[in-house]
Amino acid sequence: MTSRRIIAATLAGHFAAAFAALGMPPFYDRILRETLHSGASWLAGWFFVIPTLLAALSNPWWGALADRYGKKRLLLRAHLGLAVSFWLTSLADNVWQFGAALALQGILGGTFAASNAYLATVASGHRLTRLLTLMQGSARAALFAGPALMGVLSQGAQPLQMYRWLALLPLLSAALVWCMPAPPSAAATPPTGRTTTGTTPPVAPAHVYALNFAFIFGTVITFPYFVPFAEHALADLPPSAPGWLFGLPHLAYLLFALPMTPCIGRRRLLPTLLASQALLAAALLGQAHSHDLPTLIVLRSLMGAAMTACYIALHGLVAAITDAGNAGRRFGSLEASTKWGAVAAGAMAGGAATQWGPHAPFLIGAAAIGLSTTLIFIARPRRACYQPPARSTD
Repeated sequence: MTSRRIIAATLAGHFAAAFAALGMPPFYDRILRETLHSGASWLAGWFFVIPTLLAALSNPWWGALADRYGKKRLLLRAHLGLAVSFWLTSLADNVWQFGAALALQGILGGTFAASNAYLATVASGHRLTRLLTLMQGSARAALFAGPALMGVLSQGAQPLQMYRWLALLPLLSAALVWCMPAPPSAAATPPTGRTTTGTTPPVAPAHVYALNFAFIFGTVITFPYFVPFAEHALADLPPSAPGWLFGLPHLAYLLFALPMTPCIGRRRLLPTLLASQALLAAALLGQAHSHDLPTLIVLRSLMGAAMTACYIALHGLVAAITDAGNAGRRFGSLEASTKWGAVAAGAMAGGAATQWGPHAPFLIGAAAIGLSTTLIFIARPRRACYQPPARSTD
């Protein structure tokens, strides 16, 4: 199988699994009320956090196993684990069983990190940066399409029973993975800690994870209460407008990620991340103080462009510290930092919005991004002392 077919199959498998996993969370409240006959609608928020929290804990462990036993095996395990947990979710008879099944989704899933680790065995450098950008686009496309299509399919049906049919999607993804070749063993490609060009990586792996955590926290904290914020800040807003405004940054990613990658994903990654995060913080601050629709549209679009550039720069930094031998640990830890950022953002968003109003998450997000940008600026001179090794004249 050619590398292009391997990449296409990996992307297709991840989209199918992500479509199923991301399509159902908006219906947790309905499942509680209509299927499990529970009046505790507040549990919907906790059920949203449970898989994310368990994934944050388990992803580094799965990543280490991928480096030891093979990326294909662990990617196959992730898809099969998701299929089993979906099927068990469909059998839940009460709130406790439903919560336990969601916990299994977090523990047994991890298809995003496993897919990235497998892709790192067939690509490196800028090509890997481009593939990571495509993978992020796959997740955002699933985030768009999943809830919308699930809403149509769930008409006249019990949402909980849909998990039984959704289990078929990761099973199909597992079949795709089964047909793909196993990459070279980790022993044949020991981790180097250097880029494919032989230069020292611009930042240490722990710093990349910290930057990713701050970026995810600063953006995700604005998600849960954006609709109430828009309704509060803008008068006479059409009912459909908050949803469209919420989706604008994600739409911008889908439109601009691939065209932007050749321009900003090759070199000067830290300065690019610094400038992009500064622009993102400014867009968040502007949204917190906007009171008219045209201004909010411009700022949401600016947020999307800055967010896209941040992702591309982060993908470039990840590619610079990743090779086929350490890809499992790298992407397992990176995905854990993403999940921890989302958990922290979700936990803080509720308290901040309740205490200070729906604009508060934007201010906290801007502060987190601004602090991260400042730390990048301080660290740059120290990293500038690294010089690439001299080229051989042989």
